Amino acid sequence: VDHPFFLEKVWGKTQSKIYGPIAGEDYQDNQLRFSLFCQAALEAPRALNLNSNEYFSGPYGEDVVFIANDWHTALLPCYLKSLYKSKGIYETAKVAFCIHNIAYQGRFAFADFSLLNLPEEFKSSFDFIDGYDKPVKGRKINWMKAGILESDKILTVSPYYAQELVSGEDKG
Repeated sequence: VDHPFFLEKVWGKTQSKIYGPIAGEDYQDNQLRFSLFCQAALEAPRALNLNSNEYFSGPYGEDVVFIANDWHTALLPCYLKSLYKSKGIYETAKVAFCIHNIAYQGRFAFADFSLLNLPEEFKSSFDFIDGYDKPVKGRKINWMKAGILESDKILTVSPYYAQELVSGEDKG
């Protein structure tokens, strides 16, 4: 993504990091940035010339599989269902959600659900309670949880990591 909205925070451009100013600290606008990223990803196959070769040039169209990677793209299956499939668009599209690092789940204050522009029926997919104080203690929204529940297929970076995640509650 080369839009200034995203690039202004990329290390090397402003000497900052993608997710926050320092490790372990999020930018305040992460939910907005990654929400817009997911929405742009859903528009790309319909609008951009991603399939150019000597036989064909034009957008992919709607018969696609989206690969969502970690919490940053976990809204993609939710937006696909609520903004597209509900209107007869992307009827055959699927989402595979890949877990790279379960430690980072995109946890935000529960009240922030309203910022996501999703119907209430998705709220239970995000609902999450833990004992961590960050960003608030107790009830939160968890983007990764929603991505897992709303996707068609769940993947991990390796078979070993998949086994590790299901080996106990403390692992995933």
